[in-house]
Amino acid sequence: MANNDLTRPHVFIPGNERTLLLLHGTGGDENDLLRLGAALDPEAAVLSPRGMYLEAGMNRFFERYPDGSFNEDSIQEAVGELSEFLAAAADHYGFDTAKVTAAGFSNGANTAAALMVTHPHQLSKAVLFGSTRPFKSIANAPDLTGKRIWIANGDFDSYAPNEVTAGWVEELRSYGAEVTWLRHPGGHQISPAHLQEISSVLN
Repeated sequence: MANNDLTRPHVFIPGNERTLLLLHGTGGDENDLLRLGAALDPEAAVLSPRGMYLEAGMNRFFERYPDGSFNEDSIQEAVGELSEFLAAAADHYGFDTAKVTAAGFSNGANTAAALMVTHPHQLSKAVLFGSTRPFKSIANAPDLTGKRIWIANGDFDSYAPNEVTAGWVEELRSYGAEVTWLRHPGGHQISPAHLQEISSVLN
């Protein structure tokens, strides 16, 4: 599993006072979303770590069971390690965690959502492409007042059904987050139109 220090494979690109935390999907690595980050906020610093759980040789941030359901203990462990890595990186590279936006696709987006609800002090925003609810229930309601979250999914994404997303959006709003739910007429993919729309208000 992941190291909690900067020996974890990652890319850091200096930028302005904002920082993008890029979290790749299954089978990706720390280089996977660099072009996405440049499109979202070209002036921001970038921190892109590798997911350290291996599934059939593919990098992921947390484990899932053979039926595709999530191992929530693995999610908790993964976001705890990611939180420690983020704090170590902020100290080493000198960026402000109060100005960090987590942006991810699929497994990385679910990890970003889990980080937001478990360690909200470390993120200001989250951009979630092809994502679904990471936890079946949340025992301790987080205070997400002032946080902004974009959920950008396809209407025909079997991985992220609209009925699940609708409930998740309302739950996040109940915690105080400002949530924008964007939908495109496709499947499990990133919509260029959504990317452009989020970028226009992110920076």
